[in-house]
Amino acid sequence: MLLMAVFGCVVSVSHTMVRALSTEIHSMEIALFRTVVPLVFLIPMLIRQSSRTGESWWRTTRPGLQLLRGLFGGASMMAWFYTLSLIPVADATALSFTVVIFAAVGAALILREKVGIRRWSAIAIGVLGTVVILRPGAQAISLGAVTAIFASITWAAAVLTVKVLSRSDSPTTIVFYSSVTFTALAIGPAAYFWTWPTWEQVVMLVSIGLLALVAQMSMTTAMRDADTTAVMPMDFTRLIWASVIGYLWFGEFPDLWTWVGGGIVFASTLYITYRESRAKQAA
Repeated sequence: MLLMAVFGCVVSVSHTMVRALSTEIHSMEIALFRTVVPLVFLIPMLIRQSSRTGESWWRTTRPGLQLLRGLFGGASMMAWFYTLSLIPVADATALSFTVVIFAAVGAALILREKVGIRRWSAIAIGVLGTVVILRPGAQAISLGAVTAIFASITWAAAVLTVKVLSRSDSPTTIVFYSSVTFTALAIGPAAYFWTWPTWEQVVMLVSIGLLALVAQMSMTTAMRDADTTAVMPMDFTRLIWASVIGYLWFGEFPDLWTWVGGGIVFASTLYITYRESRAKQAA
């Protein structure tokens, strides 16, 4: 649970830095650094792990599916970074909780997983929470909100692809190929919008990549060492961290409807996670 709280804090700091830099550097250039920096540190770690365990982390039995996972994840990452340049971090974070809802719908419709009335009800409640955040009719739905939802949908697709890939490929292999694909996708847009960063900006760009690596390792370890239903409640701290850091850095603070809607969406995702955990135990 502590590691999941660390994940929430580190991710929020990283996203706030992305929002701050996006006023000076295009989000696609930031996305490139976000992918390259972890990859530079990841490859030596994978080589050491391979020499110790004998695992061939670069071999995959499903290269096409690896590419598809990378395309979904890369599209999500670039949409998310663009979102952070448009709307407050806390608002984007509240909308990011919808990933679990979209993943649950995709698992039912595409992977043909059995979803009972309780989970469908939780999905419906999650959609209601999203409507509360967006409040269509009461206010115009911003481009940032649209790209945030798109980022959630594409990341949910990436999660579903990982579910299929994990039946044949190791997690190490999946992480490696997704990192390579993310980098390849980001190079073109980053080159088009490229501006040479100052040394201060380089430090921030590298820090964003390192924080992303720390966040990934914290979340992965938390999920490995404890039940998902035990650590998932701590994921809500992302909204708290994002609100506090966003207020201190930019003077931005989410309104009441963002808190209410975010709470509804998170409660629904927590219940969906709980039901999936129970279903796995029963199987």
